[in-house]
Amino acid sequence: MYLLCSMDGPDQALDRNPAETLPAPGGRKIIHIDMDAFYASVEQRDDPALRGKPVAVGGTRERGVVAAASYEARAFGVRSAMASAVARRQCADLIFVRPRFDVYREVSRQIQAIFADYTDLIEPLSLDEAYLDVTENHQGIATATDVARAIRERIRAETGLTASAGVSYNKFIAKLASDHNKPDGLCVVRPDQGLAFIARLPVARFHGIGPVTAKRMEKLGIHSGADLRRCGRDFLAQQFGKSGDYFYLAARAIDHRPVRADRVRKSIGSENTFFTDLYAHDDLAAALLESSETVARHAERTGKAGRTVSLKLRYADFRTLTRARTLATPVSDAASINAVALQLLAPLEPVELGVRLLGVTLSSLGEGEDELTVTAEQLALALED
Repeated sequence: MYLLCSMDGPDQALDRNPAETLPAPGGRKIIHIDMDAFYASVEQRDDPALRGKPVAVGGTRERGVVAAASYEARAFGVRSAMASAVARRQCADLIFVRPRFDVYREVSRQIQAIFADYTDLIEPLSLDEAYLDVTENHQGIATATDVARAIRERIRAETGLTASAGVSYNKFIAKLASDHNKPDGLCVVRPDQGLAFIARLPVARFHGIGPVTAKRMEKLGIHSGADLRRCGRDFLAQQFGKSGDYFYLAARAIDHRPVRADRVRKSIGSENTFFTDLYAHDDLAAALLESSETVARHAERTGKAGRTVSLKLRYADFRTLTRARTLATPVSDAASINAVALQLLAPLEPVELGVRLLGVTLSSLGEGEDELTVTAEQLALALED
């Protein structure tokens, strides 16, 4: 076994083998911080009666979904994005709690303030996770490992919550590492360990490789990072299109992306490729609702609302259409997003070729509580042609 958490010495110099790791010039020290079961942990912190019990944050309605699950609930197979009805079947004693996004946003601001004491290079991904570049840090701490340890200790002391951290020389590995020792874990992958770390991971663990792509890779005999690394660039491009180049670099632990403190999300999207082409309206509508709910969950997590809803549709012959509508007022909830998506779909029906991909995107994003409070009357006006 290679050492994942060897944290005794100072951070080592980067491996300079250009054929393998190709580290960025000058080297970086990157931390990925990920709060543990964030929404559920906040609820357990604020209500002692929930501690040690299986908790799901989300809706209890028939079409409700789980936004977050405590680790006690995860032991029963309950996961975020799972339908509430399925979650109840998985865990009969599951306790549902309505989300309090105003509280989660306030806790997130506390955590961001802690980050800012160590670096200005902070790239939030959502309310509960962020990248930090601590190549140079405000406290003059010698190692990125010690910075990560200090941040985790302060988060625990000031919020009563736990965070896991991944420390490495690029964003791709740091994010994978933060998930490696959850919950309340610290995983360090040094430059001389990066390739071995990637090689041993199942490809399904790579961010950017979803369940559908993982199954395609499995059929091609690609199960681990090592398997992926044996694939040539041309082969991956042939099999996976534009994503092939990303997979080629990821398998070699190559990621030159900087931590962008000014990163602004321009859109939130969700799309699904179907094993069997869809024709019936009910099937298309169900797929749109699923994507709309996924977009809405992310919008709620990040405190965003958007004025433009887009529909993406790909036929069986790979012909792709996009349709969009810009509203008078921003929306963020699944029902509003889905209503627009269905309106955009209507002129394209009935479908004769069959639909192999369908997706929904919310763009023209903004922030603020005012944008998230859209009345039914406002929405009705916004949807009028």
